[in-house]
Amino acid sequence: MNPEMNSTHPNNEPVIAGYAETPVRHNSGLNVYELAAEVFAGLLERTGIPTADIDGLSVSSALVELNPFYAQCVADMLGLSTSWLHTSGMGGCSAVAGLARAIAAVREGECSVAVVLSADAPSSFAREPARGYRHEFEAPVPISSPPTVFGLMMSDRAHRFGPCDEALGKIAITQRAHAVLNENALAKLRKPLTMAAYLDSRMIAEPLRMLDCVMPCDGANACIVTTADRARAYGLDKLARSRGYAELTNFRPTDQTPDILANGFQAISARLWQKSGLGPGDIGHFQPYDDFTIAVLLQLEAFGFCAPGDGARFVARTDLSHSGALPLNTGGGQISCGQPGLAGGGIQVTEALRQIYGEGGARQVRSPGRALVTGIGGIMFARNWFSSAAMILEAI
Repeated sequence: MNPEMNSTHPNNEPVIAGYAETPVRHNSGLNVYELAAEVFAGLLERTGIPTADIDGLSVSSALVELNPFYAQCVADMLGLSTSWLHTSGMGGCSAVAGLARAIAAVREGECSVAVVLSADAPSSFAREPARGYRHEFEAPVPISSPPTVFGLMMSDRAHRFGPCDEALGKIAITQRAHAVLNENALAKLRKPLTMAAYLDSRMIAEPLRMLDCVMPCDGANACIVTTADRARAYGLDKLARSRGYAELTNFRPTDQTPDILANGFQAISARLWQKSGLGPGDIGHFQPYDDFTIAVLLQLEAFGFCAPGDGARFVARTDLSHSGALPLNTGGGQISCGQPGLAGGGIQVTEALRQIYGEGGARQVRSPGRALVTGIGGIMFARNWFSSAAMILEAI
C-alpha cells in the first residue's frame, strides 16, 4: 500500500498510529536482537502495516550491545530498506527523543512510515554499565551507583523541605496498584504494596529504600509514526500526535557549585507549555520517567503541578490512581512494571498511547486525551542527570 500524499493537506500531519511491547521478564535469556524481533512482529500484527512500507527506523542504544545495537544493524536484521535512520544515545530519554525525531522526519518527508524501537536485556547479559561517573572523585567517597546519587538528592531535599517518606511511599504504592492490573508487568511485582511494607523495605542508600528503586529486567517496546491520511488508508483510526516536545542536555554545565536538586525539567517545562499552548491543568494523565520515586516528586514540581518544595504535600492530598485527579504511571511505571535497561523510557510512551487509544482496560483513565510523558537520561557527577526530555501526546 502506498497512499498518495499532498504535503499541503492537514491530514498529512505526523501521527503515532500504533504501539507494541513485550512483557518484561527477568533473566529472559533473550538478547536485544531477539527482543527487537519480538516487538517488531507484534507491532506489524497490531497495525497490519507491511514490512516493505516501513522506510524509517529509530533505535535506542542498549546497555547490552551486540554487533552493536545500532539502527543500521537492526534494520538489516528486520529486513528493512530505509531512507531515514536514527540511533538515540540519550539513555532513558532515548524513546521519547527518538519519537520526536521520527515525527520530524515524517513531517520533512525523510520517510513515510517510521518505527521507533527500544530493546534491552540487562538482567540476562550484564556488562560494565556506561555512566557519567568520575571514578577519581566518586570511588573514595564512595559513590558507585545510581541509588547513591538519588539517595543524596533525597537527603538534600529532606534537609530543605522536611522528610517525604510517606509521599514517596504513596507514589510506590499507587504505581504498584497499577502494575497489578498490567499483564505485561514483571510477574514478581504484580502484588499489592502497603505503606508498612514500603517503610520496612531495606535501606539501599539512606534514606533511599529498596522500594524506591527500579528492578532490572529484559524487554522491548515500539511505536509507529506516519501521516494521518496514510494511517487511515491502512485502516488505523486510533491516532495520537505530539502537541509539544522539549529536551535539554547538560543543565548549567559551567556551574562549579551545582544544586543536586536542579534539573533540566525546570528549564524545559515553560518552553513545553508555551509550545503546546497548554498547562498542567490540561493533562489527563502523567507518565513520568521513574527510575526512583524521588524523580517523580521532582518532576511534579518542575512541571508546575505544584509549587517547588510542595511535592510531598501535593502527593498527600491528590488521588494519583488511574481513576483519580492526576493518574500517575498507570501501567506501574518502571518502578513497578520493571526497567528493561535503556528501553525503560519506552514503558511510559506505550502506556500513554494505550490510554489515549482507550485500551487501558481495568486501569483506563477517565480523561485520556492528553498525556505528559518524560525521559531522564544518564547520571552526572555532582549533579542531577544528563538529559531531560518531555512530550505532550494528544488524541486525534
